[in-house]
Amino acid sequence: MSRFVLITPSVEFERKVRSATAGMSGSLQWFQADYLPEGPDEFLSKLLGEPPEVLILGPGLDLDETLKHAAVLDLQYPEISVLLAAEQTPELVLAAMRSGVRDILSPASDIDGIRAMVERSSLAAAGRRRGLNPSTPDSPAGGSGGRVIAVMSPKGGVGKTTIATNIAVGLGKVAPMGVVIVDLDLQFGDVASGLLLDPEHTLTDAVTGAASQDSMVLKTYLTLHSASIYALCGPKNPVEMEGITSAHVTNLLKQLRHEFQYVVIDTAPGLGEHVLAALEQATDAVWVCGMDVPSIRGLRTGFHILNELGLMPESRHVVLNMADGRSGLTVPDVEATIGVPVDVAIPRSRTLPFSTNKGVPILQDGRRDVAAKGLRQLVDRFQPNWQDRTHRKLHRRAVVQ
Repeated sequence: MSRFVLITPSVEFERKVRSATAGMSGSLQWFQADYLPEGPDEFLSKLLGEPPEVLILGPGLDLDETLKHAAVLDLQYPEISVLLAAEQTPELVLAAMRSGVRDILSPASDIDGIRAMVERSSLAAAGRRRGLNPSTPDSPAGGSGGRVIAVMSPKGGVGKTTIATNIAVGLGKVAPMGVVIVDLDLQFGDVASGLLLDPEHTLTDAVTGAASQDSMVLKTYLTLHSASIYALCGPKNPVEMEGITSAHVTNLLKQLRHEFQYVVIDTAPGLGEHVLAALEQATDAVWVCGMDVPSIRGLRTGFHILNELGLMPESRHVVLNMADGRSGLTVPDVEATIGVPVDVAIPRSRTLPFSTNKGVPILQDGRRDVAAKGLRQLVDRFQPNWQDRTHRKLHRRAVVQ
């Protein structure tokens, strides 16, 4: 099957796209032409197997005709992601958005940039197919897109942001350009500092105006991180949270879920309205607690409240952070209090808070550390078909004695 199709008269651009897609599953088919067929069926009939995932149009094609063609394709074959190879202008971005174009690719982009955009478009195509066919085996609950992973804690100061950023970076190695982390701690979010980012736009921009209506606009408000992930950072001024409602959060997560394979949410401590809105959209909840009595009791209370409200996600992952056998508590003590097993224990580490303060998650720099193993085990739980594998209960052995 031709997974990628390119229509352009440019030999030079074809060479770059072919180099960018080399090594990716599927093949590239090139139609060398400076015009478009009358309709999508004309070129699709020349392909073997199913329709492609990504169609790249241009450069060298008439822009008006290209946008008309993209609009027809979006109606007839919504599972195909269309990339437009042209130089961006504000007018073109708006017209492309209305025509259903997923992204605009500069013809001058280097091979790495083209590969990243094609991979992202391919993931979006897979998400659309799952949405159109809810019976697809690896479709998440409800068949409505990627996995939404909410990182939770009733208490602050337990390393929740450190866990969330490492999950996002770890998943970025599994699905490059297919992961976005959202800072939902609207007052004092630390995702930006935890990833050493200085975002031009924040969540405040993403939930209002055109971005709330169209995912292509929303995507321009995301900040690209060097670990091949995207970030939507929290408001720069805590006062801005007053204008963000739970309905805004719900709509935002629905948009992102259709565009990304993984949406990781760093929530605020407690169970406020924004956190509850995130839980309603979450496919997975990562519960983080420390090795102290207030944190453990807070987790037990949180479980009780959410079970009563019917908001406990089906996939639950309990993480014991800063596990230390010298704290006077053991993993069995924690499990007896919260009433559920601890899935991953991350030993206390001096390197882990240092990496957070430096803005480079420990799973990004590859440094050897006692905590890295536990974080990798946690990331592994979100990989496809994890539940089909055989697992051993290793969490007790991870506790530092």
